Amino acid sequence: MSLSPSIVWFRDDLRIAGQPALHAAVLRGAPLLCVYIRHDGLAGTRALGGASRWWLHHSLSALAGAMSRIGAELHLLAGDPRELLPALAAASGASHVFWTRRYGGAEIAIDSSVKQQLAAQGVEASSFNGQLLREPWEVKSKAGEPLKVFTPYWRASLALGEPAPPATAPQKLAGASWPARAPARAQLTDWAFLPQKPDWAAGLRETFTPGEAGARQRLAHFIDHGLPRYGQERDFAGENVTSLLAPHLRFGEISPQQIWHAVRHGEAAGRADSRSVAKFFSELGWREFSSMLLFNNPQLARKNFNPRFDAFPWEQADPTSRAASRAASLAAWRQGRTGYPMVDAGMRELWRTGYMHNRVRMIAASFLIKHLMIDWREGEEWFWDTLCDADPANNAASWQWVAGSGADAAPYFRIFNPVLQGAKFDPDGRYVRRWIPELAKLDTKFIHAPWQAPQAELAKAGIRLGETYPRPIVEHAAARERALAAFATIRAQ
Repeated sequence: MSLSPSIVWFRDDLRIAGQPALHAAVLRGAPLLCVYIRHDGLAGTRALGGASRWWLHHSLSALAGAMSRIGAELHLLAGDPRELLPALAAASGASHVFWTRRYGGAEIAIDSSVKQQLAAQGVEASSFNGQLLREPWEVKSKAGEPLKVFTPYWRASLALGEPAPPATAPQKLAGASWPARAPARAQLTDWAFLPQKPDWAAGLRETFTPGEAGARQRLAHFIDHGLPRYGQERDFAGENVTSLLAPHLRFGEISPQQIWHAVRHGEAAGRADSRSVAKFFSELGWREFSSMLLFNNPQLARKNFNPRFDAFPWEQADPTSRAASRAASLAAWRQGRTGYPMVDAGMRELWRTGYMHNRVRMIAASFLIKHLMIDWREGEEWFWDTLCDADPANNAASWQWVAGSGADAAPYFRIFNPVLQGAKFDPDGRYVRRWIPELAKLDTKFIHAPWQAPQAELAKAGIRLGETYPRPIVEHAAARERALAAFATIRAQ
């Protein structure tokens, strides 16, 4: 007797290798119905931003192609999984459904409901960890409580030992035919994820290759070229040492286990020292820490982790600002027109590529929150729309960290000076010159503060402040004092 089909529900795990839900389904030995269900914005879930939709289109296309080459089809559906999966199980006679777990509150609620409905039909649902090194509930304090500070969290995670190696990719899949009475399928083009008029994705295409194969290539390149210098140079924006794996991780085209063991192999082969490896692993650790925070705080993207910040006096605009209003200040920040080159270079890199160097993310976020006194949620929303790696946990936790309202947060009174940060982390101005070509000919001495350059230097570089490049929209010292005064109003709470 042939086995009833197995349904594999793909979500943020768009790969074949090291995919535990797919692996478990293959081991069962039954024909497979592999589905992806678009349901962003349903029941409290968050609709994807523009850059993420672009990535998802290409990631789904790559996965569908890879699956078809080994015998199965990726079926696309749109709607409520709580209705679609039970209907598909009934139409196909499937007795098992497999998926990897998600950690947002709304997603957990949907998954729990799906599992209950399938159980009522006699269908077994099995879920797996396919996104994290450790489940959010596995790393706790000695008292059994969630940890709120990164260093003890990561120390406790490492104490659990090396993560298990990922499963290898199946060489052959047995795809099942789509049942006659099953829900109607969608075509990827129906979802219109790609920008048309205008097509703003040219820089994204130049920078990234979405999909599992692109993730493997990116990882191999990083181990050969970036990892050896990672411990010493990762904070320098002009150096090409970061992994650029974040969007591949966000969509599950590669798993942290795969990355971990590949890096360990590179370390054993002498490609990197222990300092670089430990530093890179700690960045994976921040991703884990953020996921734990989201799991325990489902409103992380909308609600201050530290409730003291609920009373923070966000202001409309600095009365001394060159921007006429809060809206104008926000627009200048989004467009990379603040007059602070390190901030502007980061915002332009983001708009062009769907990515921003991590150190520059902190500088740009700090400027919005503390120089412009604009609520961190405004910045989080912009990054959500423009980052290819806009992750529900990382994006929210990182913005709260900079704001001072989050777990293990930078103190609010730590206010980055964008000029000093630029001089420290882009000392030759290479990063600024790449993303702000109108400053390309300016002497390095003034590259992070062009308003300090003599008029002759500006003229020689072809710069007319206020015309070809803006003057600073706020003055740093005054903005710093304003931010500290605002923090003082909630310090005692």
